[in-house]
Formats: sequence, structure tokens, C-alpha cells
Amino acid sequence: MAFETVTVETDLLLIGGGMAACGAAVEAAYWAKKNNLKVTLIDKAAVDRSGAVAMGLSAINQYVDLKSGNNTIKDYVDYVRNDLMGITREDLVANIARHVDATVHLFEKWGLPIWTDEEGNYVHEGRWQLMINGESYKVIVAEAAKNAIGLDNIYERIFIVDPLMKDGKCVGAVGFSTREEKFYIFKAKATLAAMGGAVHVFKPRSTGEGLGRAWYPPWNTGSSTYFCLKAGAEQTCHEVRFIPIRFKDGYGPVGAWFLLFKSRATNAFGGNYMVERTDELQKWGPYGKVKPIPANLRNWLGMLDIAEGKGPIYMRTEEAIQKLADVYKDDPKGYKKKMKELENEAWEDFLDMTISQAILWASTNTAPEERSSEIAAAEPYFIGSHSGASGSWVSGPEDIQTDETRDEYFWGYANMSTTPALFCAGDASGASSHKFSSGSVTEGRIVGKSAIKYIVENPDYPGVDDAQIEALREMILKPLEVFAEHSPKTSDPDISPDYIRPKMFMFRLQKIMDEYAGGVSAQFSTNKYQLERALELLNFLKEDSLKLAAEDLHELMRVWENVHRMWQAEIHVRTMLFREETRWPGYYFRADTPTMVEGEWDAFANAIYHPDTEEWEMKKRPVKYIFKDM
Repeated sequence: MAFETVTVETDLLLIGGGMAACGAAVEAAYWAKKNNLKVTLIDKAAVDRSGAVAMGLSAINQYVDLKSGNNTIKDYVDYVRNDLMGITREDLVANIARHVDATVHLFEKWGLPIWTDEEGNYVHEGRWQLMINGESYKVIVAEAAKNAIGLDNIYERIFIVDPLMKDGKCVGAVGFSTREEKFYIFKAKATLAAMGGAVHVFKPRSTGEGLGRAWYPPWNTGSSTYFCLKAGAEQTCHEVRFIPIRFKDGYGPVGAWFLLFKSRATNAFGGNYMVERTDELQKWGPYGKVKPIPANLRNWLGMLDIAEGKGPIYMRTEEAIQKLADVYKDDPKGYKKKMKELENEAWEDFLDMTISQAILWASTNTAPEERSSEIAAAEPYFIGSHSGASGSWVSGPEDIQTDETRDEYFWGYANMSTTPALFCAGDASGASSHKFSSGSVTEGRIVGKSAIKYIVENPDYPGVDDAQIEALREMILKPLEVFAEHSPKTSDPDISPDYIRPKMFMFRLQKIMDEYAGGVSAQFSTNKYQLERALELLNFLKEDSLKLAAEDLHELMRVWENVHRMWQAEIHVRTMLFREETRWPGYYFRADTPTMVEGEWDAFANAIYHPDTEEWEMKKRPVKYIFKDM
């Protein structure tokens, strides 16, 4: 194929079209205009429906509500630290928490409907959550981003593969159009990685015709991790994969049921594992005693019931709705009205964000006010913005640091990785979980301002090595050549000794991770020997990745998505192997090191890939507290 080469020069390059990238676009545009700078955004999809919030959302999960005085920044930091079993960057969490309320108010200004009560106050799902009519949540935020930087500065349907590097500094990125035969070179003074987390690294519960069904969007393919690893940026918390409990098969959310409807979950025999297994919580140090109970420990108690043959686990929707309606039992008219209202809210929760769950209810004749629904632990995901923590090790803000944290957590520009000029936000930044959608936009805004400051103070345009670009071009387009050369030699283009197609490659990756790295079929358990075997098999897979083939541009994107997933898998296995304890039962269990080891392992497990030598470096970083003892 005769690909046209398109070169784009800009000051700030934003890679990704999700909430973090949109937040960065809004904020960066403001500061760029003041300094006569250009901001460019690239998305592999279309910004309106890109990212984890693409299908909609029924709640904003981070609103600290500082103005009311009911909560403080310390309260939110405490919540995040406890949920992650003590492993979190308090400076990063606090920086988002102190700005997130303003972001939420921007959403409302832009047109997002936030639920209010009769007095005009926001309706809370829980302490930190606000209920919204969020089917168009992403569209609203995307519109603000597009208005801020201008449509001429947005490149959609461009898949970014690798970073451009010069003397250890990130100077842009390269990729290709998924619609036209064009190879893109983006040159920039600073770059934001905001390409989401990773799905389908592990074999999903949904297979066959349901293969693309997942809780976290399947187009999140580990691109943030791959890009930052290839740029030499230090990574953190890649052992902390997230396993959400969701309504089984449709992956519908459970938050509204637990927090808004005050529902409970029971095993098939009616036992409430959160009550019957409270003794188990005492085994997990101080984190078994905090409220709310950490998400992974809630998972773990249910998993113990499943292991004992007490499944399935059910969300008692009918019980929750009945209890809420019973308040009106002496008023038949009021009771009927309340029941109808609760039924509507139950369905709306899914219709706002997980339509497939509503379809599943309808197709199985499930009326939530009449019968329970099965819930289950999903397959593992890699996500730095929810209850996971994987991502890049980034600089915190200067003003929050203490004398003890400054040398460890701060190196000049907020949210810059250890690679100069490479910034990270959303699922790309690690150790700062529970930012969700509003916090991701907030973190993007933090990066937007910080990156422009970096460019103003480092205004020289970086040089780019033409030989490096040509080598990347050849590598990226090679799968097309492999298919063109070898496919005529076989009677079935899906089967050849000379190449492997990306879907089959993905299945092979998922089998390795599922069986050896603690996936669904292994009941989320692994050990040192299983992990070492996983690395051996991943090495064979990496060798075979050189024979990946693509029939067209769409399949070329699938090739590189699955290469990115493979790198996400490797750093996950290496980091789990490095951390010789079990700290997050319910996310994964190291059967050979089954307990939490405070003192030795209350530390960050970090990894660096050195592209020049192709070697991995594993290291501990200390957890430094800023708010814990206040």
C-alpha cells in the first residue's frame, strides 16, 4: 500500500478522546490562547462517544461537596487510601479532590442534568456520588472540548501506536488513519497520554456472540501503558487490576442498588456473606475494620461463598424496592405512586449507562420489583480511574508536598511522568484511583494547565530523527505486507503457518492470562510458578507478534490494539510476581504468599522498561502519608 505521510506540528499533543483528554482540551485551550500556542487532540474513534463514559452514566461518582462543610479533602483521601489497602499517592488524590467540585459545576453549566430534590439540593447516591440523567454525559463534555480547541485541531479515526523520542524526551507520536491510507507523524513540545485502560487482556465471562460485552469498554486496549512503557516512563500499581461485581452477563452497575436502593446481596441459600463472614475481615489488618469496607474485600467475601458452593449470588432487588415502598403502606395511592417511581428508577439506572442489562432483564422476563437478579465478579480490568490503580508514576503538585514527600513525589510539573514532556491523566496515571469520570476530567484540566506551563518554560522545538520515524513506519505497516504476501498461499485466509490474525492472537493472550495469572477460570488465584509460566508463554507470544497480519486498515488497528494488550499483560504479571504478598484478595490471590505483609510491602511496586536495552527494572517506592495522621 502506498501510504501518504502526513506531518502535523503542534505545541501540546493530546492523545485520547475520553473524559481526561476532554478536560485537558478545555483547560489547555484557555492557557494556550494566552501564550499563542497550539493544542491538538487525536482520537482513534469520535470524541462525542469516545472513552469509558461513551454509552452514558447514571451517576457522578466523585463530588466532594467542600462548600457544604460536610466533607473535607482529608475525608476523601482517607476513603481512597482505605479502599486501596493503604497504597495510594495522597498528593495526587488530594489535588483532584480539591478541584473536582468546580468541574462538576462546569458540567451543569454545559447542560448536564443533575438530580435535585424539592429544595434544589443535589440528590446523592452515596456520600461522594450524585445522581444524573447521563445518557448524553460524554456528548456534553466533548462539545465543550471541541468548542475550546476548535474542530480544525481535532484528528479523529487516527490510531496512535508509538511515541516519538529524542534524547530521552517524548517529542510526539506516530500512527495511522483507520479510514485512509495515511501514516501520521505528530511533533509536539509536550504530549498527554490519555488513551484509557485495558479490557480483554483476560478471557471475559461473555464469549461467543457476547465477546465484546464487558463492564469497561472493549476499545480500551492498554494503549496508555504501552505508549508510556515505550517512552521509558516509570509505571506503578500494575498489579492492582480491578474486578467489579456486576449484574451477571449484562454487566449492569450495582452501585445504585447498594447505595440508593439500600439493597443487599445474598447467596443462593439466603445467607448474607457481608454479615456471616465478618470474621474474615479481621485477617486484613486495619483495612478490614474501616467503613466502607474496601471493594476488594467485599468481593472476597462473596468469592468465598462461591468457592464453598453457595452460589449463585443474588442482588435482592425485590426486597429493596419493597422496603422503600413500605413507608407508604398505609396510603394506598402513595404506595402505588412510590412503587412506580422506584420501578422507573431501577430501569433508568441501566438505560442511562448499560442498556444491555435492561435488554437482558426484558428478555428474561425479570421484573426487579418481583425477583432477584444474579450478580458476579467480572473478569479483571486495568483502570487507574476507578477502584484499580494501574498507570504511570507522575509528579504531584508542589504546594501539597511536605518535606518528607517532596523528593519522592515532585519533579517540577504536575502529572508529568518520569519521561520529560510526557504527561498522563485518567487511566494513564497511576496510584490515584477513585477519580472516576469527574475526577478524570479534573485531572485532565490539571494536566492542561501544567503542560502549557512546561511548554512556556521549555519553548524550543524538539528535533526528530528521520531514521527513527522510518523504522516506526515500517514496523507499524508491516502486518499489511505480511497478509498481502502470504494470504494467497492458503485456501483459508484465517489459517496460515506464515502469520497469525489479531483475533486469534487475542484469544491466545486471554488463555495465558486466564489460566496462569488469576483469571475467572482460576478463581482469581495464582502463585509464583504460575506467573513464571505466564511470562514464559508471553515471551513466545511476543515472538509470534512479529507475524501478525492485517487484511485492511481496521484489522491493522486490531493488530496494534492486541500488541498493546500484550504489553499490559506482561507488566501486570511482572508486578504481581514482584509483590510477594496478597494485599487485594477479591482482585487476585497469591496462594503462595497468602497474607498481607505490612512493613515490608506497604510500598508501591513500580516497573520501568528500558527501550534501549529491552530490559525490565522492578523497584519499590515508599508510601508517604500527608493526611493520614492529621
